[in-house]
Amino acid sequence: MKLLTLALTITTLVLILITISLWLPQTPPDTEKLSPYECGFDPLGTARLPFSMRFFLVAILFLLFDLEIALLLPTPWATNSASPPTTLIYTTTIVALLTIGLGYEWTQGGLDWAE
Repeated sequence: MKLLTLALTITTLVLILITISLWLPQTPPDTEKLSPYECGFDPLGTARLPFSMRFFLVAILFLLFDLEIALLLPTPWATNSASPPTTLIYTTTIVALLTIGLGYEWTQGGLDWAE
């Protein structure tokens, strides 16, 4: 009996929602809605705009450092392992490599946006 009541309630709710969606006015799409969106670039302009190499390098650096930091995510669980000093050495090594890499990119000017 409860199953029948539940089925009737769901069917009634679905029919009400379908009726409301058909009853509401349909708005025709305008030119803004019909134009493609291309990540901030003008899709109707020329496709031969120069791409900023500096933006590309900063994006690649972000991806590299982000993936390397993902290596540190299991650290809280690894501290419960049989050898916590080994985990500490590995974590310190990863953080030191990230710091050295960041320092190298900073001194080489890879993080300077305006040049």
